[in-house]
Amino acid sequence: MPGIDECLLEAMTLPGALGAAVVDWTSGLALGTIGESPGGDPEAASAETAELARMAAEQPAFLPRALAGDTGSAGTPVEDVIVTTRSCYHVLRFVETAFDGSVFMHLWLDREDGNLALARLRMRDLADRLVL
Repeated sequence: MPGIDECLLEAMTLPGALGAAVVDWTSGLALGTIGESPGGDPEAASAETAELARMAAEQPAFLPRALAGDTGSAGTPVEDVIVTTRSCYHVLRFVETAFDGSVFMHLWLDREDGNLALARLRMRDLADRLVL
């Protein structure tokens, strides 16, 4: 089972991959980064994407119908968040962990060379295998 560095290296093999990070969405701190970062600053990019991840993970509107009103369920009901810009895709994939579940992987793809469907499937696989 791969650790953070191995997962990030594997993420960078995806077509169009520009950069990747594993981020704690509670603190906004990057646990690991590779490649380029949006805006050129990996710390700022991690903090900014953590805000988006936190917003998505904590919204009651995204709870499955079976869990609506259940505030005691473990983990986040959101699997991933995809942001599309004119030139890039950003895929944020939540990682289930044994402790508090506040970690996500962020993959930044060039829109012209990237394959969003493939990236989403590979990120799911990487998140499932990631050992923290």
